Amino acid sequence: MSTTLGSRKVWLYWAAGMAWFYLLLWPLMGIGADGAVSFADSLAVWGYVAAASAALLALRQLHARGAFAAVTSPLARGLAGAKTGMDKVPPAVWWSLALCIAAALPFGSGRYVQDVAINVLIYICLGLGLNVVIGLCGLLDLGYIAFYGVGAYTYALLSIHYAMPFWMALPVAAALAAVAGCIIGYPTLRMRGDYLAIVTLGFGEIVRLILNNWMALTNGPNGILGIRPPTAWWPSFEGTFGFELIQMKKLTALYFVILGLTVLTTIAVHRLNFSRIGRAWEAIREDETAAELMGVNTFRLKLLAYATGAVFGGLAGAFFAARMRFVSPESFTFIESAMVLAMVVLGGMGSIPGVMLGALALVALPEVFRQFELYRMLAFGGAMTVMMLFRPKGLWPAKRFGARSEEMD
Repeated sequence: MSTTLGSRKVWLYWAAGMAWFYLLLWPLMGIGADGAVSFADSLAVWGYVAAASAALLALRQLHARGAFAAVTSPLARGLAGAKTGMDKVPPAVWWSLALCIAAALPFGSGRYVQDVAINVLIYICLGLGLNVVIGLCGLLDLGYIAFYGVGAYTYALLSIHYAMPFWMALPVAAALAAVAGCIIGYPTLRMRGDYLAIVTLGFGEIVRLILNNWMALTNGPNGILGIRPPTAWWPSFEGTFGFELIQMKKLTALYFVILGLTVLTTIAVHRLNFSRIGRAWEAIREDETAAELMGVNTFRLKLLAYATGAVFGGLAGAFFAARMRFVSPESFTFIESAMVLAMVVLGGMGSIPGVMLGALALVALPEVFRQFELYRMLAFGGAMTVMMLFRPKGLWPAKRFGARSEEMD
């Protein structure tokens, strides 16, 4: 009897969800640009979604009752055995394999795939930088994109006014982003939770408004045009052997530049995670008061977390300016901060592979669903909502070393 009542409750929730889904879908598809109202298209799409979701829910209910035990039990044992075998492989092997695949990607793909891959790698750098602040130290930062903008405008100004090469300007952009991280982080260190989020959001908007209104330095909303791309010395065999300085304008060359920065960022964040500083950050994240009582200098380490995360944002911003050869304040709005934060939460806070998967999901998957045009983001948002319901800790949660006492029961 209880099983029947439980099933009835699940189907009532499904019906309510489908009704709410149609209330969201009809304004998108039922109201034309000329004001005409129709129901056919929205009902057709709603019918497909309702049928598919009903079938999946029915299969889930049957699975809960053990109807597929003859198939799922051997499959579960096989997956458990495969996972055990994969865990025995050293992580360095998997990382080396992933790096080889990433290095070979440009040679078997077109411009569109390379362009999307470059965007994914940029957001991986940003996500790993924000992961230091949020995932390791537990500081909710909604203005992280400001450091991205500082790095981009630093290289843009150095390139335009001083003709400084990209590789020389890169550490300068990282250093100035770190200084900006200290300036923004210092007034917020005594705040926690929602108050910290609101203040960091305000600082991020302040930086964007400065970039938008300081006409003498940043050219305001018009942006900065004519930024030089990265350069490299390349062997030349014309006449006698030598080296010539070439500009890296092709997407393949730019892909390898951002791939190198991503590898550098990944190694740095990994080393920080397993260092004494990383352990102190995790102690602050779990219980700041207890960490301070144990002798952790919470003020200095939280400031260091802001500065360290800002460094990686500055590196990504410098590359963004070199790749686009144009920067403007519209590229550094709050929605970008929310996007990077969603990658960290979706992938798994404190997890390097999780951040990479989150960036891949939020940047690459919308491109896969581009043919669905208007409602691709609606479908994508629904898929992300379902994923977070079933995996609230993220796609690839971080492994904690040790367990709390309440988890041992």
